[in-house]
Amino acid sequence: MAQTLLAVLLVLASGYTLPDLSRLRDFSWLKVWLSRWTRVGDDASTSRVPLVLLPLLLVVACLLIQAALARVLFGLPAFAFGVIVLFYAWGPRDLDADVEAVLKAPDSDRRNSAAQALRADPATATLPLEAAPLVEATFASALSRWFGVLFWFVILGPAGALGYRIVQLLARHPAFTAEIEASQRSVLERTALILDWAPTHLVAMTLALVSEFDAVIQTWRDYHAAHGRGYFTLDLGFLGALARAGVEADVMAGDGYATDVSDPLVELADARKVLRRILVAWLAVIALLALAGLTH
Repeated sequence: MAQTLLAVLLVLASGYTLPDLSRLRDFSWLKVWLSRWTRVGDDASTSRVPLVLLPLLLVVACLLIQAALARVLFGLPAFAFGVIVLFYAWGPRDLDADVEAVLKAPDSDRRNSAAQALRADPATATLPLEAAPLVEATFASALSRWFGVLFWFVILGPAGALGYRIVQLLARHPAFTAEIEASQRSVLERTALILDWAPTHLVAMTLALVSEFDAVIQTWRDYHAAHGRGYFTLDLGFLGALARAGVEADVMAGDGYATDVSDPLVELADARKVLRRILVAWLAVIALLALAGLTH
């Protein structure tokens, strides 16, 4: 676990100090593989090969590399491999930079254009420059760019981070979904939701701890009561409602007096602060596990 924490810290530090390295997160090779897989699937004898096997095969290959490197030079190559894969799977865009671009935009047109980069799914409708949609989009992007990758990296190492990112791309990025038939897309989307389930709930619980606990928990209860689907389903829409509640309560309490929570820039800036607190809380838990001797 100590190596996991160190790997995460190195990736975060590289993102802040060397932002240009993000251009190395190039998944064009995945599109080539997808095209080949699709051509194989067009064969009548293999037309039912599920596309979800593609990320599964990549995860298995990554696990084999992890296992092989773990026995070499006291595991140092395995650690380096983990850092590289985590950096590659992180993002791919820098969420802090995208939020900063919106906050520092010189006019409304450029601010509106910059806000579109906050969408977790580029195929979704244009994001309006309003407080609630901006907060929801920022939390959804944080789940995809930070917390989902971090959760699966802690659970499965580099294979978990890479598998999560590839499923996200295949299920939700228009550059890939355009080449996938509807039935396969639905399987991939369900797989993406399954991978998001645990990190989404952990983000929600951490949000309650680092913002206004009562407001977040009550909103969580109200959401499930209104939708009638219970807590153990793949309905993850509650995160947006909780994000709005937590950020609004945080803004109201920030200066000791009521603040206009309808200001999109105030809400967006506070959403970034809250997400940073959540990330720090996750890192603190990993550090405590490392101190407890749960090595990885």
